[in-house]
Amino acid sequence: MTTKADFTVTAGSVVVPYGHVIGNEKWRGSEVAQRLKGKVTLIFEDGLGLVDFHLSNRACILFISEADLVAGNEFKRRLVKLRNASSLGIVIVEKTPISDQYFLGVQKLVVLELGMVLLPVANQGEASQLIIQLVREQSRDRSANPFLRKHRAQLAEPSVLHTMQHIPGVGKTKALLLLQRFGSIHRLCNASINEVEQVVGQTVAQQIYTF
Repeated sequence: MTTKADFTVTAGSVVVPYGHVIGNEKWRGSEVAQRLKGKVTLIFEDGLGLVDFHLSNRACILFISEADLVAGNEFKRRLVKLRNASSLGIVIVEKTPISDQYFLGVQKLVVLELGMVLLPVANQGEASQLIIQLVREQSRDRSANPFLRKHRAQLAEPSVLHTMQHIPGVGKTKALLLLQRFGSIHRLCNASINEVEQVVGQTVAQQIYTF
């Protein structure tokens, strides 16, 4: 049985059991939490502070909702604090017709100024799918964690993301993961099939290589 005493909830030094995700207590009962059930083992903690979800001992997620974007600048302070506390913070942003007008400002702050990974989603359901995919990728090869690369991936232009999704077997989630890992279509083209396989699995990697 896992207890609260088993975890250290300081950004960047959290002890996360293998195959688990630690979520901030504020997300209990949310759509994200509901959709994660049965897919990953989700444990809630009330002392995570800045962090919304911990995927591993080093990788953590800050989720910026549509309401956060519309409400004001509080999320910006959270971003800066998280960047200072963790070298492996991943930012998921809820990009909707309502919040779209604020998105470019968030993109500039997260990617250009803070140098963090930014992944846009349309809703909490899509956010949960992305979290599941990220957890699975880490579990597949923990020694080749895509977040532990020296370069930081930046958010691709919408046209690049759209182009990636034309590759057989690559949907939006896999396109985001590939761009996060390789940074551009050019780097993806020059990657070995083994490197691509670490991100999307053998079947899709072969489809990409053939394409």
